[in-house]
Amino acid sequence: MHAGVALRETIEDDLAFFFELQQDEIANRMAAFTVEDPADRVAFDAHWARLFANDAITKQTILLDGELVGNAASWVQEGDREVTYWVAREHWGKGIATRALAALVANEPARPLYARVAKDNLGSIRVLEKCGFKIVGEERGFANARGAEIEELVLRLEH
Repeated sequence: MHAGVALRETIEDDLAFFFELQQDEIANRMAAFTVEDPADRVAFDAHWARLFANDAITKQTILLDGELVGNAASWVQEGDREVTYWVAREHWGKGIATRALAALVANEPARPLYARVAKDNLGSIRVLEKCGFKIVGEERGFANARGAEIEELVLRLEH
């Protein structure tokens, strides 16, 4: 793991980088449950305006030695507190997502926490499991990035 992995509050200046992350077709396919049109900047900006307007959503930027490499967040959906993260593909496999998620979870007092992941996204499943999440269910959902309904795992962190 990198000692230089840190989280900080997301600021508007981070959004251009996040929009570029969203253009990565391979990362989108792996994440599966993404926005309908990753190239739609108007929709992206509207989405982030809603996020910034909602103080109940935790919005964090992931830094590696001071360089932007991704984002992480938590929010309430249907009564459950959920987490998500996205790390630039060139940084996959380096422990950055695990370190960032561990930091997010450590600063998030709500329990249980939930996460959802495409069943075939083995890297993300491993990140979640390293952070203490356990698989508690399976569902099917429409994945925009794949244009089809796919299997998704539901994971929960109790403590």
